[in-house]
Amino acid sequence: MLPRTVRGQLPRIPFASNRFLSTTVPVQNVHQATPDRPLARPHTIDPRWLTMMKRRIGRCMMFGLKPAQIDEGGKILHQLARDWRELVAGSEGFLTDEKRRSLYRHNVVWGEMDVMPPGHVNNVTYVRYAESARVNWTRNIGLHFDPAHHKEWLSMVSSRGVGLILRSIKIDYKFVGPMKSPDKITVYQKLVHDPSSSLSQSAFQLQVMILSEAKQRPAARCHEDIVIYDYKKNQKTPALPPFVYEQFKAIWELQEKAKKDWQQRILDIESRVRTLEVESWDRPDAVENTGSS
Repeated sequence: MLPRTVRGQLPRIPFASNRFLSTTVPVQNVHQATPDRPLARPHTIDPRWLTMMKRRIGRCMMFGLKPAQIDEGGKILHQLARDWRELVAGSEGFLTDEKRRSLYRHNVVWGEMDVMPPGHVNNVTYVRYAESARVNWTRNIGLHFDPAHHKEWLSMVSSRGVGLILRSIKIDYKFVGPMKSPDKITVYQKLVHDPSSSLSQSAFQLQVMILSEAKQRPAARCHEDIVIYDYKKNQKTPALPPFVYEQFKAIWELQEKAKKDWQQRILDIESRVRTLEVESWDRPDAVENTGSS
């Protein structure tokens, strides 16, 4: 029989002090976004949360788990592998269901990279990703959620009547090591402001998340300022068209619900992982299972 390693030889990492596991900003730092006061921090989950969850489960397994605990760890890993997009994006209020997502597992191809070393996806390409996603986002509303105004929603991405004009776009590139081909991206949009606060305005803003499948985290985040323009009258609309306002109001309510639901799922996962830690290496009488000869 090989000697057993006592628990004291493993460094203890207090759960409450691990800064990588923060999923929400402190309550006192959160305020409701308005057109004249955007959120100081648009996202609340640490981008390394997914990686840290896997590492914590891996540490438990390396220390030694009972069959039931191994099964529980496997279930958590399966959930992370299946729902990682929803956990990352949904916890921020992005709507991630099949009919809402704008681009899903879109191939990053070789021709989208710069030819000069180190050879990463060209910065302009992210704008094109956001543009394609914005068109799909608009069309999906008319196709799946407002068929009564299907033609009007399709017209929004043309210059035939009332349409959308991108007034500005801001992109934050999130990778230290840039995104490369081969990879797949998924893109989500969400409204920045409650539409009831901008009913008399002709513009709205979208946040965009571009997720890398290879890294399982945001590759870029965009902020889009969009004007609703009447091409027949050659002027901005005086307000959000009623059919747009009604859909935006419904979308906003769904975003708020999605944020709460997915943040609760994250907290549930953290609780399950913490239970594994307490039942394995992080307890006073813990000893490492080193197997037998």
